[in-house]
Amino acid sequence: MKKEKALYQVSLKALLKNSKGEILALKALGSGSFSGFYDFPGGRIDSDEFSIPLSDILAREIREEIGNIQFKIYSSPVGVGRHLIPAAMTSGGVDKQVLYLFFEVDYLGGEIKISDEHTDYKWLNLKEIDPKQYFKSGVLEGVEMYLRFRE
Repeated sequence: MKKEKALYQVSLKALLKNSKGEILALKALGSGSFSGFYDFPGGRIDSDEFSIPLSDILAREIREEIGNIQFKIYSSPVGVGRHLIPAAMTSGGVDKQVLYLFFEVDYLGGEIKISDEHTDYKWLNLKEIDPKQYFKSGVLEGVEMYLRFRE
């Protein structure tokens, strides 16, 4: 018997790193699937963006979520994670499987202005914190992979 292949939405995440090596983390809304935890700037690829370079899509998401800052995106992913958005939290009433691709991004300047998708932000040194206290699910999986990659 053939198994059905999983379908994933793809989300690009920016590990936005400042000159101190800290990564920008965004506090999730209390009503979403990351309530009580942090996330990173980024978002899902829209259906009409299939042919657009991933770096352009991620740049759009960064500007939407944290304002018109200056940054440099590195083209190779540095982590991968998976997250399930439960049916109760989706508009279609079905579970959504999301595959995250994490990219390292240098923060070059500009004022961080978070969108209404998040409530706060902080710069974190990922080597000095317990990631499980800040992240969960696919974001935690991606952070852990990134930290192993950086060793």
